Amino acid sequence: MNIFFIAAAILGLLTCLGHFTYGSKQYLQPMLASNLTPLVKTVLHCVFHFVSVFLVLSSMVLGACGMDVISNMQGFGLVLFVALNFGVFAIWQLFIAFDSDIKWSLRNVCLWAPFACIAILSLLGIYS
Repeated sequence: MNIFFIAAAILGLLTCLGHFTYGSKQYLQPMLASNLTPLVKTVLHCVFHFVSVFLVLSSMVLGACGMDVISNMQGFGLVLFVALNFGVFAIWQLFIAFDSDIKWSLRNVCLWAPFACIAILSLLGIYS
């Protein structure tokens, strides 16, 4: 059992919960009600759910690896892939937040924090 992977999985599930509740209410629904073209709305709606699938599957992989359901050899590659994805997501969101005109951008654009924590916990689990 790997406590770092399990902690990352729990944080991933909390992120999923926020994505499906707060994210849907604050971002998806207003976007769908906006004046964007139907094509843009459809593409962004798909992107929202692509992220949903990624968050759910990544949390499941982290949990399965944490409970030793997946062998160490195969789990190493899976968790490294998940960690690198979350790490790049965090870095990219920080870059966009710093480059934006949003006041208090790090507080308002805050998904970088759980993404970075999931990446760090996953890497700690691999290399501990």
